[in-house]
Amino acid sequence: MGYQFKPRLSLTLVTILAIILFAKLGTWQLSRAEEKETQFALLEQYAKQPAVSIPATGVELDDYLYRQVEVRGNFVAEHTIFLDNKLHQGVVGYHVLTPLQLVNSPMHVMINRGWIAGSSDRSILPEVVTPAEQVVITGIVDSPWIKALSLSDEQVTANVWQNFDLDLYQSQSGLTLQPLLLLQQDSEIKDGLMRQWKKPDSGSSKNIGYAFQWFSLAVATLIIYLVLNVKRKGSN
Repeated sequence: MGYQFKPRLSLTLVTILAIILFAKLGTWQLSRAEEKETQFALLEQYAKQPAVSIPATGVELDDYLYRQVEVRGNFVAEHTIFLDNKLHQGVVGYHVLTPLQLVNSPMHVMINRGWIAGSSDRSILPEVVTPAEQVVITGIVDSPWIKALSLSDEQVTANVWQNFDLDLYQSQSGLTLQPLLLLQQDSEIKDGLMRQWKKPDSGSSKNIGYAFQWFSLAVATLIIYLVLNVKRKGSN
């Protein structure tokens, strides 16, 4: 006794739509993986280039993102903020962010100066040494909009922030800042801050894994469709 293929129209339509959806999601994940690989290659390329200077006039983030830059100016210590819940070797602490006023300019650059341990009493902030004299800071440009998991609905408490938002900071401080965040690299400044920035990988492997899952679902959907619609001749 042979077999025959007797598909139902409704099941066929649902199957086609599902396969198209899964295939599109898989393709999108592959495109995201390619974007991340390109971004990572750019980061590696910039790391080998000498530092460039940030001008006193306004710049665009995309022109400097991930590049090594150098800025000269004075820290504005009274506008220092602390990003909460930052880990270093398993110890909870803060990232210290202080704006740097560029030489002979009203423009500022926000500097992530590094990590410092917090105390057991979270109401007491650690003391940070901030140079009063003019300094030269070298670092890597990052996005000034840092989003992290927060356990509190209150994002800003005095000068302790859960997430850094450049627009909100400018409105509260009254300062004019370049649209970037500078991750300070090790320097001769003795401020006790740790500056061991984690070197990011491309992250493309995760997207490729997701793409494989979506394509697998598309194949599984097709197999299930065939199994449900192939019947023995003479069966109901």
